[in-house]
Amino acid sequence: MANRIRPIVVNEQDRHELERLQRSPSAPAGLTRRARAVLMMAQDVPGVEIAERTGYTVVQVSRLRRRFAEYGVVGLHDRPRSGRPPTITARKRAQIVALTLKPPAPGLTHWSTRDLARKAGVSHGTVHRIWRAHALKPHRVLTFKFTTDPEAEDKIYDVVGLYLNPPTHAVVLSLDEKTQIQALSRTQPLLPLRPGLPARQTHDYRRNGLTSLYAALEIASGRVIGECASRHTGADFLRFMKRLARRYRGRELHVVLDNSSTHSTPAVHAWLAKHPNVEFHFTPKGASWLNMVEAWFGILTRKAVRRGSFDTVRALIRHIEAYIADWNSHPTPFVWTKDPAAIVKKAIGRGR
Repeated sequence: MANRIRPIVVNEQDRHELERLQRSPSAPAGLTRRARAVLMMAQDVPGVEIAERTGYTVVQVSRLRRRFAEYGVVGLHDRPRSGRPPTITARKRAQIVALTLKPPAPGLTHWSTRDLARKAGVSHGTVHRIWRAHALKPHRVLTFKFTTDPEAEDKIYDVVGLYLNPPTHAVVLSLDEKTQIQALSRTQPLLPLRPGLPARQTHDYRRNGLTSLYAALEIASGRVIGECASRHTGADFLRFMKRLARRYRGRELHVVLDNSSTHSTPAVHAWLAKHPNVEFHFTPKGASWLNMVEAWFGILTRKAVRRGSFDTVRALIRHIEAYIADWNSHPTPFVWTKDPAAIVKKAIGRGR
């Protein structure tokens, strides 16, 4: 008959914690098994039987008994492990980082993990881990543009000043055209979203025509006044401006817009001369990003146009009008936060 070992003593608090760990679906499997083994020890179950029921060896059961007696429930948790010693030295890692920051091999525009791995004599997985640790992303590239407008600084202060400190009782509008919006229809019906599957659409499409959208974003409220047009000429722009002037009749109107030639035709200048309450504020050339309505155009494209399927231009226009109506039911004003001095330093200073 096997020698029986005196059962371990488990106080009430530890018992509740052990039972909780044993039942917990989220606890690590090893911790659950150790808790179950300790509870059996407290019930005077022989070590051999505990080993059979838990999958431990008798030696492991004995070691677990001593571990609990010395450290309690805390001792059942996995101990920190040092892990496998690194196979790549710090010097080698630094060399890979330095190599990544240099121009790639002839014929390449940028490094891939496999190209650099061959060059450095390591695995591509090692390169990937080093890139991730140092936030290196050679596959990505961002674009930028410096304005060369000689009046850029004055225009930036003028436009941003309107955003940050609009004149009292005046209306500030950010206006622009989104041209050549295509009415594209897919060659097969859209396959809808399903659990585990995204919505799917055919790669090929039909072109059914174009429209352009004039949009004016009311800076204070976030409301948008929009109008689709088949063309975007100076006459079309002036017609839209007349609509805005009627909407804000008797109000001081400040309009932020870019340097499109349609905004400066003789007819537009003549109309402005007759409407002294309307003042244009032009963004610097090559800096249309300063026009706040551009951000709204991006939202429109992502949410209403890019994934749409439109058999006719009229269907596209109705869809855009419906989106504008929905936007205006709960408008969200954009808040400009960047100081004009910082913009001048970044957009002009680096380009000099």
